Amino acid sequence: MAMWIQAQQLQGEALHQMQALYGQHFPIEVRHYLAQWIECQLWDSVELDNPSEEAKAKRLLENLVAELQKKAQLQGGEDGFLLKIKLGHYANQLKSTYDRCPLELVRCIKHILHSEQRLVQEATNASSGSGVQAMDSLSQRHQQINQSFEELRLATQETENELRKLQHSQEYFIIQYQENLRIQAQLSSLSSLPQAERTQRETTLQSKRTTVEAWLTREASTLQKYRLDLSEQHQKTLVVLRKQQTLILDEELIQWKRRQQLAGNGGPHEGGLDVLQSWCEKLADLIWQNRQQIRRCEHLTQQLPLPGPMEELLSKLNADITDIISALVTSTFIIEKQPPQVLKTQTKFAATVRLLVGGKLNVHMNPPQVKAVIVSEQQAKALLKNESTHSESSGDILNNNCVMEYQQATGTLSAHFRNMSLKRIKRSDRRGAESVTEEKFTVLFESQFSVGGNELVFHVKTLSLPVVVIVHGSQDNNATATVLWDNAFSEPGRVPFTVPDKVLWPQLCDTLDMKYKAEMHSGRGLSEDNMVFLAQKAFTSSSNNPEDSRNMTISWAQFNRESLPGRNFTFWQWFDGVVELMKKHLKPHWNDGAILGFVNKQQAQDMLMSKPNGTFLLRFSDSEIGGITIAWVAENPNKLVWNLLPYTTKDFSIRSLADRISDLNHLLFLYPDRPKDEVFSKYYTPLLCKYQPHRFPSWAALLPGPHVGPRTDWTLQELTVVSTGTSGVTGRGGASWLHWISLLHDT
Repeated sequence: MAMWIQAQQLQGEALHQMQALYGQHFPIEVRHYLAQWIECQLWDSVELDNPSEEAKAKRLLENLVAELQKKAQLQGGEDGFLLKIKLGHYANQLKSTYDRCPLELVRCIKHILHSEQRLVQEATNASSGSGVQAMDSLSQRHQQINQSFEELRLATQETENELRKLQHSQEYFIIQYQENLRIQAQLSSLSSLPQAERTQRETTLQSKRTTVEAWLTREASTLQKYRLDLSEQHQKTLVVLRKQQTLILDEELIQWKRRQQLAGNGGPHEGGLDVLQSWCEKLADLIWQNRQQIRRCEHLTQQLPLPGPMEELLSKLNADITDIISALVTSTFIIEKQPPQVLKTQTKFAATVRLLVGGKLNVHMNPPQVKAVIVSEQQAKALLKNESTHSESSGDILNNNCVMEYQQATGTLSAHFRNMSLKRIKRSDRRGAESVTEEKFTVLFESQFSVGGNELVFHVKTLSLPVVVIVHGSQDNNATATVLWDNAFSEPGRVPFTVPDKVLWPQLCDTLDMKYKAEMHSGRGLSEDNMVFLAQKAFTSSSNNPEDSRNMTISWAQFNRESLPGRNFTFWQWFDGVVELMKKHLKPHWNDGAILGFVNKQQAQDMLMSKPNGTFLLRFSDSEIGGITIAWVAENPNKLVWNLLPYTTKDFSIRSLADRISDLNHLLFLYPDRPKDEVFSKYYTPLLCKYQPHRFPSWAALLPGPHVGPRTDWTLQELTVVSTGTSGVTGRGGASWLHWISLLHDT
C-alpha cells in the first residue's frame, strides 16, 4: 500500500502517465480498493514465459476476484450501494477476461507496479536524492516481510498436508492393528474346533498374523519417522515465525511508536496502523494454524502412543507456539491515540487503545472491557518488572472504563475513551531540585480476554507516554519542557522514565527546530544563524561560529532548571515564550520572512548602522518572555539605533503588528531594503476601521538619545509618533522630526 499512497501524490505529467496505466483491462478502482493486497502478492515470482506457472497465476486471479467480492460485500449504507455493485462488476469482468489466460493478468499487474515505482522514484528523485533511498529502503523492507509471509504460508500448507497424510496413515495403522487383535482372538478360539480343522485354520491365521505384525512393525517405525519429520518442520516454521514477529513487533511497531512519540514534539504524524495490523493479523493466523496443527499432532500421539521422544518434543513445540502467540497478543495491545502529555486536573481528555489482532482472533465475539488508571514512575517500573501492584494508582480518573468496539468495515477492535477526567493526583516525594512539573506519571490501560473458547486467557497492559500533571495553566510551560526532553531523548526499552541528563547541542537544536516548524505550520524552521544565537543564549557565549557549539553538551538544568544569567527565567521559558507569541499573532510574518527574530541587541545595531534612515528589523526581546521589539536606525542629529519597548501577546490582542508598523510613518524599509508596505500592507486593517494613535506632548521629542527613562504619566505601551515644529504638535507625516518613545531597559 506504501507504493499506492506515494503514487497518489504524483502531479502533472507523471500523474497522467500513472492514470494511463489503467482501463478496462484493469480498472484503477481495483488498484485503489485492493492496494494493500495487490502490493503484498509475489507477482515477480511468476515466470511469464513458463506455461507450468499458469496454475500459480490462476490462483492469483482467483484470490484477486475473491478479495474484490469480499470488499464489495463489506460496503453498506446508501453511499456504499453503488460501490458494492461496481466492485462486484469488476470481479466478474476480471474473471471473464483472464480466466483462460491468467498469466496475462500477472503480466498486466507487474507492468503497472513497475511503472508506478519508476514514476514515484523519478518524482522523488527530482525533489530529493535522499528520498529515493528512503523509499527504496521502505519498499525493500516491506518486500522482505511479504516474502517471509509467503514462505510461512507455503510451509504451513505443507505441514498441513503432511499432517493429513500422517493422520490417514495412522488411521490405517489402527485398522490393521485392530485386524491383528481380531486374528489373535480367532487363534484363541480355535481350541473348540476339531484337531484337523484347527490345525489348518491355525496355520492360515498364524501366517496372516505374522504378515500383519511385520507390517505393523514397519509402519510403526514409518509413523514415528513421519511424526519426527513433522515436528522438525514445525520447529523450522516456528524459527521463521519468531524472526518475522521480531521484525514486525520489535522494529516496525517500535518505529511506529517512536514516530508517535516524536509527533508529540511536532514531528510528522506517525501514520496509520492498517499495514501493521494486516501483518499482525497474518502472523496471528499463521501462528494459530501452526498451534492447531501441533495440538492435532499431540492428539494423534495420545491416540496411538509409540516409543520415542515425541511427547516431549510436542510439549516443547506447544509451549513455544503459545509463547509466540502470547507475545503477539500482548505486544499488539497499543495506544492508538495518546492521552495529552501535559494533563491538567479537572479537565476532560481522551485516548484510544487498539488490539491489532482482535478481529482475527475473534476477541470481539465477547468484547472485553478496558480500564485506565494513572500510575507513578515507580509503579510503572514495578509493572514492567512484573511486580504486583494490585491495581495501585496515583490518582482518580473519572469515566475510566470502556468496552472495546469492533468495526467490521475496517476490522479494527478499539476502545475509545472520550470523556476521562483526572479528579485527583497523589504525588510522590521529589528528589533534590526536582519540581512538580518534572514528576512523570503514565496512564495504564489494562484488559483481560480469552481466545479459542477460553483455551487461552490473556491479561494485557500498555503504558502511555509519560504524563506531567498540572493543576494550573501557569505550570504548562515547565511541564511542556519535561515532555519535550523526554520525547526527544528517551531510548526504546528504557526503564521508566529515564532520560539522559545531558545531550549534544545539535540534538537539542533538531528538537527545537521540529517544535518550531510544527507550531508555525511552516517549512521555515530555525536557520544555522538562529542556532548560533540560541547557543549564545544557552551557553552565555559570544561566538558566532556554529562549529564552536557542535560538540558541546547542554544539561537539563541549563535547559529548564537554572535561570539565564541576569534573568528570572530559563532558556526554555524564553524560547517557549517566543513560540507562543509567534503562533498566536505573528505566524504569517514569520512565514513571509519578515521577522528575523533571533538577533541580539548588538547584532541589530551592527546590521542597521550601515542602512538608510528608517530601516528597521524585528527581533525577539532578550529581557521579556514572549516579547518582540522593533530596532530602527535614525539620525537625531547623530545616527543611532533605537529599540522599542517589547510588544507582547497582550499588545497584539489590541492592535496587530502590521497596523502598528503602518502607524509609524518614519519606519520605511524592512531590513535589508524592502519597502514596509510591500511586506505588510496585505495585513493592514481597512482604513475605515483604522485605529487612531494616541498623541503625546511635543516635549516628548526633546528627550535625549535612544535610551529614554521610564514613563511615569503615560498609560499606553503603543508606539506613539510625535512631530515637533514651530507650531507645536503635528499629525502623521508632519514636517519636522520623529522620535519613538520607549522604555529602553535592556530589550
